[in-house]
Amino acid sequence: MKVAFLGAGRMASAMVGGLLARQALAPDDLACLSGADRTGAELAARTGILLAGSPDELLAGADTLVLAFKPQNLAQANPRLGELTAGRLIFSIVAGKRLARLQQVFPRARNIVRCMPNTPAQIGAGITAWCAQKELTASDRATVGTLLGALGKAVELPEAQLDAVTGLSGSGPAYVFEFAAALRDAGVAAGLPAAAAEALAVETLLGSARLLEQRKIAPEALRDEVVSPNGTTFAGLQRMKARDFRGIIKETVLAATARSQELSKE
Repeated sequence: MKVAFLGAGRMASAMVGGLLARQALAPDDLACLSGADRTGAELAARTGILLAGSPDELLAGADTLVLAFKPQNLAQANPRLGELTAGRLIFSIVAGKRLARLQQVFPRARNIVRCMPNTPAQIGAGITAWCAQKELTASDRATVGTLLGALGKAVELPEAQLDAVTGLSGSGPAYVFEFAAALRDAGVAAGLPAAAAEALAVETLLGSARLLEQRKIAPEALRDEVVSPNGTTFAGLQRMKARDFRGIIKETVLAATARSQELSKE
């Protein structure tokens, strides 16, 4: 399997790093091409993959092309790519660009896969939702599994649900980081030193997430294990309920989902 990356930013770097770390592919199996910035040169220097000088060199021998550039650059894509990608698998991590739009740019691709990863993919801890233009062959499905495995976990969903995925897991890390900052600031307000408050907040989030993953029970059940009648946790949860914490999170996800729907039409 030979994989080419058009774009060499954070997600491309994460995928290349994951593929190499898992020994799923070797540096000789990978190539990249970036724009005027130095991301391509830096990725090639760091990993040993080929830095291509043109689309022709990038796709020479490549069976799969990963689109890893900014959404606004799709309209400026080299028109020759439509011909150069004939018979190849297109794997897109371009945010907000639907399969129908990608098919206009790559009309002769044998199949197109659209993905919505999230930023923890940078350390192989992401969750990516994906969909395909049409039924994948066994070989192409294995390719998708290999590429997404480099980023973390994956789930296949209908394309119509990817805007909701964007609102939940795509934007979700920012909500978690904001919650971590809120916990830190609350700890400081309660009298803790800033460094201690931040360490306690971060480790509480990490440990709670691991417990949730390992126990495999509803979050509410784990929540109730912490709560004692009229205790400290109960007092805190009552304040969250009074301020409609769940409603705020719901509105947050729905707002991001709606914006994703708007952007995908542009």
